[in-house]
Amino acid sequence: MLSRPELGVLELCGALGLPEEEVRASLDRLADLTLVRQSLEKPGQLRVLSPELALEVMLHRQEQDVLRQQQRLAAAKLAAAQAIAERAARRPSFDDGTGADVLLGLDAIQERLESLARELSSECLSVMPGGAQSQASLDASRPLDEVAMDRGVSMLTLYQDSVRNDPATLDYARWMSEGGGQVRTAPLLPPRFLVFDRRIAVVPIDPANTRRGALCTSEPAVVATLCAMFFQAWETAVPLGAGQPGEGLSGNEKLLLKLLAGGLTDDAAAKRLGVSLRTVRRQMSSLMERLNARSRFEAGLKAAQLGWI
Repeated sequence: MLSRPELGVLELCGALGLPEEEVRASLDRLADLTLVRQSLEKPGQLRVLSPELALEVMLHRQEQDVLRQQQRLAAAKLAAAQAIAERAARRPSFDDGTGADVLLGLDAIQERLESLARELSSECLSVMPGGAQSQASLDASRPLDEVAMDRGVSMLTLYQDSVRNDPATLDYARWMSEGGGQVRTAPLLPPRFLVFDRRIAVVPIDPANTRRGALCTSEPAVVATLCAMFFQAWETAVPLGAGQPGEGLSGNEKLLLKLLAGGLTDDAAAKRLGVSLRTVRRQMSSLMERLNARSRFEAGLKAAQLGWI
């Protein structure tokens, strides 16, 4: 149209080898962009703007679009900031100056963990007692752990020895190890907690029922104590790929003997070890057979004589 302004719609179809429907649709698009206009000299015909004027029109339109987008973005940021401020005002929290928040329910905990994971810069310490972890917990943790490891964050995780008997948890632990994380296991662990960059800690309100909620605190004394507990357990824990130590008994079996010798019932020992009651009884039966003992008391005596406990 710039080189041959005299061509009408049908002539354009012939010159371009395009169907009339496609040419008219293109002309409508050019008109919408104000790049072609009705001719004042020849009513019914279209004239095309000069390249210089057309470029100026297009740039002006794009500038207006960018301005409107910036205005929408600013409005969205303001609305988000207001919503966050309102939610923070309603969120239950301690008012004792410790900088601690109470997170009620799994959704609130997951939301805070996602936020803390995004802010992680160097290290995350995790204690995961109770043996096998639920599939829902593993699924929720995977994307957070993956993003952190991709950023080079040091991920140190402690599981109980019994996870070695749970395929799902064991696969997850191996996946973390392959991704650059460090995983160790121990027969007995402190209650569940997480520490982010040795700065913020998240601990369950009720260790026996982690679904109830959690406490998120930045109190230095609390965070330092939890870090000390973690590394004390870490030093004696066994790396995931190292297997269990020998000496006739696994660490889990040694601890089982000590717990039962200390007067704990099978059920209480199972809870401490993060295994099922059936597992405790099976392990005890195996120990009695290996020690050639007729009673648990006799098994305890023989184990002590062998230096196992």
